[in-house]
Amino acid sequence: MDARKQSKVRKNWLKKKMKRVLPEIMKREGLDMWIVVNRENNDDPVYKSLTLKVARRQSILVFYLDENEELETLSASRYGLEIEGFYKPQWLPDKEGQWECLARIVKERDPETIGLDYGETFAYGDGISYTQYNKIVEALGSKYEERIKSAEKVVVGWLETRIEEELEAYPGMMELTHGVIAEALSPRVIHPGVTTTKDVLWWFNNRLPGFGCGYVKVQRCGKKGSEQNLDELKKTGSEQDLGEISDTVIRPGDIVRCDVGISYLGLHTDVQQNAYVLKPNEEEVPEGLKVAMKNCNRLQDILAEEFILGRTGNEILQAALDRAGKEGLKATIYSHPIGTHGHGAGPTIGLWDQQDRVEGVGDYPLYDDTCYAFELNVVTPVPEWNNQEVKIALEQEVVFTKGKATFIGGRQTKFHLIR
Repeated sequence: MDARKQSKVRKNWLKKKMKRVLPEIMKREGLDMWIVVNRENNDDPVYKSLTLKVARRQSILVFYLDENEELETLSASRYGLEIEGFYKPQWLPDKEGQWECLARIVKERDPETIGLDYGETFAYGDGISYTQYNKIVEALGSKYEERIKSAEKVVVGWLETRIEEELEAYPGMMELTHGVIAEALSPRVIHPGVTTTKDVLWWFNNRLPGFGCGYVKVQRCGKKGSEQNLDELKKTGSEQDLGEISDTVIRPGDIVRCDVGISYLGLHTDVQQNAYVLKPNEEEVPEGLKVAMKNCNRLQDILAEEFILGRTGNEILQAALDRAGKEGLKATIYSHPIGTHGHGAGPTIGLWDQQDRVEGVGDYPLYDDTCYAFELNVVTPVPEWNNQEVKIALEQEVVFTKGKATFIGGRQTKFHLIR
């Protein structure tokens, strides 16, 4: 779909989301009014999701939930937002200043609670600058200053919630992502002994507009490294396992893993899958690696089962890791919300270096109609590799709706094969 058609679809989605989602989020978080302010080249992180564009000059959006729970969407900005029917223009530049206009909007509606985008936990909910905050306080006066509160959770709720139409489009995006990965992790792209991991990385990044690859790595038999070297690598944050190599020729017997995603229709995918390069005398993947893949799929199942409405990310993390440990899985979970952003707003479920709990973002609860990238790994000793521990890492999108987590567009359960 070209950019023009995408824009039409996204405007339609935005209009529906404004009507269906935002009133419920504002009501849930106890806000009568939400004010989003921006200066040109210093946008609030949530602004583009509300307008589908960046700000020009000083931009002010006002959302007011009246006593009948009807949402009023207003703009006090110099330029029109080019989204017909979304925001009612309020500012009359010949008669009042812009901040005077905002003050008039607020006083006419007299809200009990006014939300501004500041907060310590989520970057997406901390978009107002010190200067802009002071401008609002000065314009509204002490009476309304006392009614200001953080809109951080309104921002998160708005960004994380998916409408039905978005969820209908997501499987197609996942099919596209999976299809491109299948092409990359095949003899069509990888010539063992010749093709390098960086070759595959660049192939991904040039394959489609909006497609991006974070890395391509290999694991191979005999490449383990000492604990001392592993500790040194972890300090750099550039590698989590010494056994993974990100700049090498791909050879028979290697496991190849990629981390890729697509940005399309204002949504994102984030997927990790694995391939095995067959040796000349092999027709299939060694049994030990099949077990390793099965173990990682089992961890995915456990994590999905522990997605329970209202649980925090930290509660989900610990419940899943406890079950995995009892089943003998050497597991690590570092999953994240996804949707409007690749690393989205919502509950973080572990970080690779924080497996006990994640302060702040891990304490946020799970809501319906939200999406996640299940990112995790399991380490398994493989007999065919002299019992060397092999890390199988997977990442796959999941939708949580009607109280259940479901894999979007399936998931990897078998290695891609490269001959």
